Order: sequence, then C-alpha cells, then structure tokens
Amino acid sequence: MRCPYCGHTENKVIDSRESKEGDSIRRRRECLNCQKRFTTYETVVEIELIVIKKNGTRESFSREKLLTCIQKACVKRPISIETIEHEANEVLCSLMSKYEREVSSTDIGEMVMERLKMIDKVAYVRFASVYRQFKEIDEFMSELQTLLKPLSRKSKTNTDKELQGK
Repeated sequence: MRCPYCGHTENKVIDSRESKEGDSIRRRRECLNCQKRFTTYETVVEIELIVIKKNGTRESFSREKLLTCIQKACVKRPISIETIEHEANEVLCSLMSKYEREVSSTDIGEMVMERLKMIDKVAYVRFASVYRQFKEIDEFMSELQTLLKPLSRKSKTNTDKELQGK
C-alpha cells in the first residue's frame, strides 16, 4: 500500500476493525518512512452484472434502479422501507447466485413480480402494468383474473365447507 503523503510502499497496520455493516474492514496504517498515519478500507470486489435490455442494449446492473422500481410500485401501500430494501437485496442475491456476468431485464422483472406478488397484490399489479406494458384493458383484466383465481378458489372452498357444516 503506497503512502498518500510520501509515496513509500512500506507501512505497518496499527489497527483493524470491521465496519458497522460488516461489508468492509477499516485499517489504520503508519508509513515506515514518514511515520504519518492513513486509513485504508478493504472490501470484496463484486463482479459487475450486465443487464441485457429488451431492445438488446446492455447496461450495468443498478441496485438503486431496482430499489426505485420496487418503491414506485409500493407507493401508498403499507410496506416499510425495510421490507422494500429486503426484497431488493433478495433479488440481487438471487441474481448474483444465478447469473455470472449477464442477465436479461426480463428475468429481473419476473423475479421482482414474484416477490411483489407475495408481499402485496396491489404493488404487484402496479409493477406488472408498467413492466408488461399493457396496451389494452383486456390485457390488464387478464392479469387481474390470474391474480384473483387463487382467491376465488379459497372462497369457494370456504363456502363448500360452510355448506357441509350445515
């Protein structure tokens, strides 16, 4: 590690501490030439994930962009920012474990929709309407019908049980 004051490459580590988040190590160093102290941080170098968009262009994956999309879908819904950040982190972890270098925006969108479907149906529909770019009301209604099918089965099952109990 080169000293930022004199450029000398030999130094000693005086103190090492893990960051509060646990994602880096802070090291206090002292230059063996000028005796000045400086701080360095050691972090894991993550492989950059490239997103292949629907039009074929490529761009670097952005966690902030993912978080913004999820937040927009969850506006005015009873979903905490911690939940939103957790879902974004889950999608990111899934992407990092599933894909080495490149991932299609379609795969990311599908993962987000699956997560949103589990936490809030309204947020899911909002995201799906933008992501799937519905052109007609029929497309939107079709998506709502598929979302409502499990609910109608549950209510039918409950009604059947009530009738059997009488």
